[in-house]
Amino acid sequence: MTREHVVIHTDGACSGNPGPGGWGAILVSGRHRKELKGGEAMTTNNRMELMAAISALEALKRPCVVDLYTDSEYLKKGITDWIQAWKRNGWRTASKEPVKNAELWKRLDAALAPHQVRWRWVKGHAGNAMNERADQLAREGMLAVRAGTKGALGAT
Repeated sequence: MTREHVVIHTDGACSGNPGPGGWGAILVSGRHRKELKGGEAMTTNNRMELMAAISALEALKRPCVVDLYTDSEYLKKGITDWIQAWKRNGWRTASKEPVKNAELWKRLDAALAPHQVRWRWVKGHAGNAMNERADQLAREGMLAVRAGTKGALGAT
């Protein structure tokens, strides 16, 4: 049985760091496209980058082959380079400090489990249409939180 192929583009945004933030994700499979966005009142850009990837992967209804594009080196390096050492070290960094955003890294790790994910880095704000749209969704999520509308989370 072949797995469905899904292309995901994600981005996070924050006004102040910490401050109000938002995340956006676009999922594309064949002719189907789904956009997601959300936000938090007091957060960081890194948390929003993580939430974009988590929300997109959690939205998948069955195991898929995924190409996930992000402009966040923190997200890409964290999941491809650092997470195995963090897990071995009891969620501590090489300098024995607790891993920042450990609860989100654990959630992302769990969201990855049923899928085959290839992580792709793309330069942000460089004219990539899907990255620009993910950024727009993240900003919309942030603005909705700023305006006090909790309807920021969900599909568009």
